Amino acid sequence: MKLERDRYVFTMVKVVVVGANGYSGEELCALLAAHPLATLESVTSRKHAGKPVTEVLPRLAGRPGVNGVSFGPSTIEHLTACEAPYVFLALPHGLAGEFAAPLVAAGKRVIDLSADFRLNDVTTYQEFYGEEHSAPDLLEKAVYGIPELHRAEIAKSQLVASAGCYPTSILLPLVPLLKAGLLDKDSIAVSSASGVSGAGRKADESLLFAECNESFRSYSVPKHRHLSEIEQELSLAAGSTVTITFIPHLIPMNRGIHSTIMAKPRSGVSAEEVAICLQTAYADEPFVRLPQGLPDTKNTVGTNFCDIAVRYDARTGRLILLSAIDNLVKGAAGQAVQNFNLMAGFPETSALL
Repeated sequence: MKLERDRYVFTMVKVVVVGANGYSGEELCALLAAHPLATLESVTSRKHAGKPVTEVLPRLAGRPGVNGVSFGPSTIEHLTACEAPYVFLALPHGLAGEFAAPLVAAGKRVIDLSADFRLNDVTTYQEFYGEEHSAPDLLEKAVYGIPELHRAEIAKSQLVASAGCYPTSILLPLVPLLKAGLLDKDSIAVSSASGVSGAGRKADESLLFAECNESFRSYSVPKHRHLSEIEQELSLAAGSTVTITFIPHLIPMNRGIHSTIMAKPRSGVSAEEVAICLQTAYADEPFVRLPQGLPDTKNTVGTNFCDIAVRYDARTGRLILLSAIDNLVKGAAGQAVQNFNLMAGFPETSALL
């Protein structure tokens, strides 16, 4: 089937979602079910194989792209036999690598939402994740999946490691400034807060309502796993090693991430130069907004937008960068669809605006 848009003719493509019963997987299915150029050929889950998708994820009931679709088996045999050329992996880290290797070998183009292929160095992966990598040979093949930073490489890649939620909220404000040499790279400190869905859909006593509600707490201090990919991408942008302080917090709301980044400008750099750098970097980006006010998670929930603001504290000589995203959209499923659109040659905003 072909669909004509703005003088271009696009061919509908089939896609598969592996591990669709988690929060990110559910959001991914919702976006793909509404995608004008994609068709869900299969949705898989080890736990729910054989069950109708709408029975397990009733939020999706009534969506034409999901009605009548049942969970298939999460086996390599099933996935490689599917006609779909694109496979989304919405699986925990460690497990995603086991699927990616045979799928890539079978010629599938893979968009991985886990952390398995975000790092360039296997030793760093082992340090931060405490286990051996399941497919180390693919690390060089994978492209880090933030479209605003690696658009051209993503479009050509067979394996895209869709970036994490904390990293996206931190890298989008910082990367243009480090590339331009405007920051003292040794002065960066970040405090971020995430909604509870960022921890995934799992049974965990610390995530119970009574444990989270009316509470605000930090965790994984001082070495959160995502710090590894944040520092990797910041170092690439700066052209030298960047080490930062990063403190994540759990906040009692369902979804959303807010990051507050503090850094000193390099000597002679004005706050106006920093603001102009961000405005220039993101002037033509469909999913990065620079609002007049301060970023607020309520304005990004359910969207693929990242809102960024910058303020200068003259008393301390520090820049304060603030950002807000939806951890399940721009921080996970939406970003994965944005990457898919680039890989398939579709309009980048398809199903996202």
